[in-house]
Amino acid sequence: MSDEFDNELDQIMADTTAKAEPMPSGTPAAAALIQFIERVERLEEEKAGLMEDIRSVYGEAKGAGFDPKIMRAIVRLRKMEPADRQEQEALIETYKTAVGMG
Repeated sequence: MSDEFDNELDQIMADTTAKAEPMPSGTPAAAALIQFIERVERLEEEKAGLMEDIRSVYGEAKGAGFDPKIMRAIVRLRKMEPADRQEQEALIETYKTAVGMG
């Protein structure tokens, strides 16, 4: 784990330890908490699998001669609302002109 994550976790633990009352195991609240945590863990596992699938698709595309970096940019642009995309493209053109690229 990263030092940043460890520091954040230490801070969370310090904050919650100072404020929280112990939750007895075997209570309905403890059971609900366990269910939430297990659901998050399952979703994290699924997310990791999906990320691997996405990397695989980009690898296939690269093998077919496409540039994964450009594909990622296109995917990011397609997620945007048209007005937001147009605003971003206009700003890019403005900045390019300002630095002598346009």
